[in-house]
Amino acid sequence: MLKITWIGHSCFKLEKDGYTIITDPYADGSVPGYTPVRERADMVFCSHEHADHNFRDGVELIERPGLLFHVEVIETYHDEVCGKKRGPNKIFIIDDGENRVAHFGDLGCELTPEQMEKLQNLNAAMVPVGGYFTIDARQAADLVCSLKPGIVIPMHYRSMKHNFGYDVIGTVDEFTEIMDNVKTLSGSEIEIGSTNASGPQVIVLQPRNIAI
Repeated sequence: MLKITWIGHSCFKLEKDGYTIITDPYADGSVPGYTPVRERADMVFCSHEHADHNFRDGVELIERPGLLFHVEVIETYHDEVCGKKRGPNKIFIIDDGENRVAHFGDLGCELTPEQMEKLQNLNAAMVPVGGYFTIDARQAADLVCSLKPGIVIPMHYRSMKHNFGYDVIGTVDEFTEIMDNVKTLSGSEIEIGSTNASGPQVIVLQPRNIAI
C-alpha cells in the first residue's frame, strides 16, 4: 500500500516500504494558516520555483542506496498563456511498481492529447482546484472526469472554516459540488492500493499542518 499524507497547500508526503517522497514544500510563512514544513525524505520534487512550492530546505534528504519510486515529468504551464504570466509547471507521475499517482502542481493550462495519454490509468491524482493561480473548480472537474483516476485529492484551495489558503482562491466546496462520489475524511492520510475501483472518487483530506 502507498500512504499519501496531505501536509498542506500542495505539499504531500508519499510513503511506501520505508521510502518517502515530499512534493511542493512551501516556505515558512508563505501560505496563510499553515505551520512550517520540516520533513525527512528520500526525494523532494517541486513543480515550479515559487516560494509556496519550492522550499527544499524544509526537507532533510536521506542518503541511502536503492530507489523505490520511478518518477516521470510532464512539462506544462502555470497559466493559460504558455507561462507568460507565471512561468512553467511540472506534473509528476510517481510509480512505485504497483500504483501510479500524479501530482499536478500549479497547473494553469489545458493539457495536450499526448499529455492526457500519459496520464491515463492513475490510481490517484492530486489536483489544484482553487483557481486564480491555477485551473479552477470547473476545469479541475473536467480534467479528472476525462482522466478518471481511481482517487482524486483536491489541493491548493482555501478554507474559511479552518482559515488556511490565499484569500483570492476558491474553496474546495466549489469543486465537490460539481463532482459525484465525494468523501470527506477527518484525517490527513489515505492508503491506496492497485485494486482501487475505477474513479474518479474524490477524497477530501484535512491538511496536517493547520496552524492552531
